[in-house]
Amino acid sequence: MTQLDDDSLDETARIARDLIRFDTTNFGDGRSNGETDAAEYVEAHLSGLGLSPQMFESEPGRHSVLARVEGRDRSKPGLVVHGHLDVVPADPANWTVDPFGGVVRDGMLWGRGAVDMKNMDAMMLTSVGDILRSGEQPERDLVVAFLADEEAGGVLGSHFLVKNHPEVFEGMGEAISEVGGYSTFIEGKRAYLLQTGEKALIWIKLIARGTAGHGSQMIRDNAVTRLAEAVAVLGRQEWPVELTGTTTELLREVARILDVDPETTSPDELVLKTGTASGFIRGSLRVTTNPTKLDAGYKHNVVPDTAEALIDIRCMPGQEADVLAEVQSLVGDDIEIVTMHTDIGLETEFGGPLVESIVSTLGRHDPGAPVLPYLLSGGTDNKALSLLGIKGYGFAPLRLPEEMDFPAMFHGVDERVPLSALTFGSRVLRDLLATY
Repeated sequence: MTQLDDDSLDETARIARDLIRFDTTNFGDGRSNGETDAAEYVEAHLSGLGLSPQMFESEPGRHSVLARVEGRDRSKPGLVVHGHLDVVPADPANWTVDPFGGVVRDGMLWGRGAVDMKNMDAMMLTSVGDILRSGEQPERDLVVAFLADEEAGGVLGSHFLVKNHPEVFEGMGEAISEVGGYSTFIEGKRAYLLQTGEKALIWIKLIARGTAGHGSQMIRDNAVTRLAEAVAVLGRQEWPVELTGTTTELLREVARILDVDPETTSPDELVLKTGTASGFIRGSLRVTTNPTKLDAGYKHNVVPDTAEALIDIRCMPGQEADVLAEVQSLVGDDIEIVTMHTDIGLETEFGGPLVESIVSTLGRHDPGAPVLPYLLSGGTDNKALSLLGIKGYGFAPLRLPEEMDFPAMFHGVDERVPLSALTFGSRVLRDLLATY
């Protein structure tokens, strides 16, 4: 591997590297290393641009930082440009490099947060900074927001602000954030995916109960066995394909590019033709019920009386109640279901002035590459902002090499992003913010 000297990095890469070096791991369940150091770094950078950032602490060590940037035309609804500062855990034993080292090798910036989403945080700072240092203004008012706790549902970040400080978003009409604007290849042709919707989120706990006893006894109502059966049922469940307006439009455009009939080609076949992006898109075609954690017992020779599992459910917007009822039917009435956290689904039309501006901006920087809508199988802080009537999109622009499995970088081992993609993204974002 070839490692670059820090002096050769452009501003976006340097900022992203610095942010990665702050270990802002969010373990969930209220356990976190906190975002304070990273938030203070961002606050200092924004202050250096002549802005007046505000810091908000929802709990000790859980900081978000926001700043308002005055636009040329303040009569237009403003735009929230937001990212999160927390990251999911990373086990150094599994990584090629130190996940919090901000290592630059082989034309890539490596580290936890390189794509989720300290890359976008850096692009936000660079693009706004470039506009202001050039003596210009964005076209409309911006709120640039660097949020806490997104990886645990945004309870201590975006939802905290929306509930307790909605005034900071006054005058804002739309928002852009992560997991959209990146490139993929369809039959060798580069295309960009704009995230125009998100599935709903339901995090549940399954609780199985049985008879406690000695591990050598015949115990028919073993809680661990009951739980294992329920977990296997949900983990292996093949949910049917359900197309929303967004996925219907995406598949129609993919079929057009491939010159095939979308009526005779299955959705799964079409999605597999979207290259590495299929890792995200396949999950948008149906409900998913993924087991993510097991907890049972305390000694090898003791059968416990309870066993628990966490299940991550993602369903189409508005289907939450029906899906929960079906999950209960699948696992049986003897399994208790506790809902731990929910968040709404979103779906926004692929049209209007912001979408048109995004499409034209990408067209100036990568002529001829089509832009397609897609429904994110996960979720972002746009969910919280939607409660204030702010319409959110996923647009963190990155031009990526065809061989890069970008979805695998999210929460994966050896997370990394090409330096060239960071440069491209900051230029595209600057162009968009200066003109929209």
